[in-house]
Amino acid sequence: MKISFSSLRLILLGVSLPLLTGCATLSQNKPNPATSTTVNDKRDGKSVNPSDDDLDDYKNGVSIADPLEPLNRGIFWANHQFYRYILRPLSNAYDAVLPQPVRTGVYNVFDNVEFPVRFVNDTLQLNFGRAGQETGKFVVNTVAGVGGIVRVSDHIPSLANVPAADTGQTFAKWGIGHGIYIVLPVLGPKSLRDTVGLAGDYALNPVTWISFGVIGGIGSVTTLAISTPDSARTLHGKLDTYDALTRNTLDRYLAIRTAYIQNRKQTALK
Repeated sequence: MKISFSSLRLILLGVSLPLLTGCATLSQNKPNPATSTTVNDKRDGKSVNPSDDDLDDYKNGVSIADPLEPLNRGIFWANHQFYRYILRPLSNAYDAVLPQPVRTGVYNVFDNVEFPVRFVNDTLQLNFGRAGQETGKFVVNTVAGVGGIVRVSDHIPSLANVPAADTGQTFAKWGIGHGIYIVLPVLGPKSLRDTVGLAGDYALNPVTWISFGVIGGIGSVTTLAISTPDSARTLHGKLDTYDALTRNTLDRYLAIRTAYIQNRKQTALK
């Protein structure tokens, strides 16, 4: 299989859109109000700066080895500029061009297609009950939801709100530790374990198979047409999450690192 330079460039653009600086993993779950910054929070009658909470969490053991912090901070700064000057305008344009019902349909379709990622990881975690729920969701949404456009499963109590499984979570269930903390260009925060896990998620995602021409030989325009909607579907929410986590903190880097670790800890418990 040959991939031209122009095809690779378009694939990179399409894949990078959703992976918002500092929020790639956070977005796998709905934003947790407990991790959002609140200016008016009080403790023992005194106002508390959100950055103080971040520091308290870090000192109390919600931490990860960060020997590459100087380099990570430099990449984080570059990612922040990318988010501010490229991703935000792209998100605004996407929202302006497509009405909400269409955006919801796009989100639902691609979420349905990602069924293999969740099913395989539930199975690897020996959580066969949840793997069965994922199968039920996929069948119901594909058949009754017209290819997944409508999430019919949301109206079935036994199939609604099934926690998503990913490869990094599977590694955690197997007892593999985080390793060091890494800030990847464009992709944002990851532990070494979750970086490997991300590669596993991409390998299991049918969108990846199509984007890289495994299924048939497709050109760069088709690749972009497939990968960009998948990327843009959650971009706005990720931007909002990023803003909520960093708006009132003195150290964006520390706030995102703490939120990332807390989120992954919560995910591992599901």
